[in-house]
Amino acid sequence: MSTTAGIFTVDTTSTVPVYEQLVQCVTDGIASGSLEDGDRIPPVRALATELGLAAGTVAKSYRAMEASGVIETRGRKGTFIAQSSDDRHAAACRAAAEYLDRAAGDLHYSPEECLRIVQRMLDQRAAG
Repeated sequence: MSTTAGIFTVDTTSTVPVYEQLVQCVTDGIASGSLEDGDRIPPVRALATELGLAAGTVAKSYRAMEASGVIETRGRKGTFIAQSSDDRHAAACRAAAEYLDRAAGDLHYSPEECLRIVQRMLDQRAAG
């Protein structure tokens, strides 16, 4: 198990909200393999201090990630990358493949357009 403080970077001049950038840092880390099941991520206050952010901003990103099953809090032990399930991963891959078959194949969207559509939907979902 490793610590992951170095994976968090934010651009406060970006149009993407900081809490979403923090979520993206974690999901990018998982996708690249630099974050693995069981890796501990910094406590909210520690990460907020390190990045010069409000604790509420970091907490918002953690709540979003916990709600989606990306991270899990284990009481006083800390917050960790959630243990993934091969079944869950396989189901997500099937759903993504079905989307791509429909959007890229049937509707003739480019891969870039497909990504923009998914990002727009994620942004809308995060906004409530």
